Amino acid sequence: MSWELEFQDGTLVVQGAKLEDLPAGFKYDHRIQAPRATADLYPWVVYRAIERGIPYVDNARKWENLEGSHHVERTPREYQKEAVSSWLQNNRRGSIILPTGSGKTFVAELCIAQTMRPTMVIAPTLDLVGQWYDRLRIAFQQEVGILGGGCHDIRPLTVSTYDSAHLHLGRYGNRFCLLIFDEVHHLPAPAYLESTRNSLAPFRLGLTATMERQDGREDLLEDAIGPVVYRKGITELAGSFLADYETIKILIELKEPEKVEYEAVRKEYTDFLRQKEISMGGSGGWNQFIRIAARSAQGRSAFQAYLRSKQLAQSAEGKIECLEKLIHRHKTTKMIIFTNDNSTAYRISKQFLLPCITHQTNVKERRELLLAFSEGTLPVMVTSRVLNEGVDIPAAEIAVVLSGTGTVREHVQRLGRILRPMKGKQAVLYELVAKDTAEEYTSQRRRRHDAYK
Repeated sequence: MSWELEFQDGTLVVQGAKLEDLPAGFKYDHRIQAPRATADLYPWVVYRAIERGIPYVDNARKWENLEGSHHVERTPREYQKEAVSSWLQNNRRGSIILPTGSGKTFVAELCIAQTMRPTMVIAPTLDLVGQWYDRLRIAFQQEVGILGGGCHDIRPLTVSTYDSAHLHLGRYGNRFCLLIFDEVHHLPAPAYLESTRNSLAPFRLGLTATMERQDGREDLLEDAIGPVVYRKGITELAGSFLADYETIKILIELKEPEKVEYEAVRKEYTDFLRQKEISMGGSGGWNQFIRIAARSAQGRSAFQAYLRSKQLAQSAEGKIECLEKLIHRHKTTKMIIFTNDNSTAYRISKQFLLPCITHQTNVKERRELLLAFSEGTLPVMVTSRVLNEGVDIPAAEIAVVLSGTGTVREHVQRLGRILRPMKGKQAVLYELVAKDTAEEYTSQRRRRHDAYK
């Protein structure tokens, strides 16, 4: 008896099949008297039917070949060829890890060109959606759909935000044969990961510069899109395909009033931890602290003391003075200044009359500022964390990190902002760290990467 495959709201129904003949994950739906499973099992059902010689009618998928061709005449670098080849050899499934500035988008274009099936590219921000939209229109010379940011236009080539894909893949999960997840380290968020199960797409590609997450959920990506099929690090490409670079850590002494206040508020915070026997060394320490601190006035005061100690270290006066010297030293070079918070970014912007980009900056203004930065009319840019990843900034040569988190990924992403190659370019990342504060430990944590050795 032949099988009949149907797509229904993010699920796959196989009429005429016995449950025991199908891959694990199917359940018998008595309402329709047929086995049903999540849509992502589609390729394994097709493979099973072919292997066992079972005839089937595929009413599930709604895609054909992608019309047109790839119009970009550009010779891929050797590692880009290797990356595409590795993905193809793994049945067009898996993640590719390449440093910022190494051409991950071009690798994705080559994967689309090798597959030539309807494709949805999923990106974390509207800025990236806009960049992918522009890039794909040029590369494949056709209109590109957008899902997100108030747009709802579905075409054979479509770009979506993660949020919109989460909402709509159950509706459009039979329209795309290839899913590409840009900055794929965002995908393991529970809601996003679950939504991938609503798509039939047999071919899946993840792209990122840094896969690791603090919660360890990157291990869940293999089931959703496949294993890591190719990886190259910054140190392997620097000098040949990325700009030469150096990283310089500068320890900043707190001013005496800052030091006195820092020691006082830090003591209040650490005394509370000891009193309540809270260990911050484990993964659950922070959540335990927040939970216990919320129960009393003493705890809430300890939390405020923690925030004040962090603020004193991150926006120390000595850092601002050092920054002024660095701006003067590199006055002919394009520079990005990174902070961990908006208030410090705005303070620097106001004090030095510099353009500032935060999550509050609208898309149009952000594009205008980045264009002016690239052209050199605004050679210094201040930002909090929104430019950590994805945004194409080819002209930056100097990065100054005033403050940040302890995550390796963020620090590597910030380094990657200045590594796009230019003739004769020598990139420099300055990391300003408040001496004798918890920031020294934070710096040690985020520098645990080959790029900083």
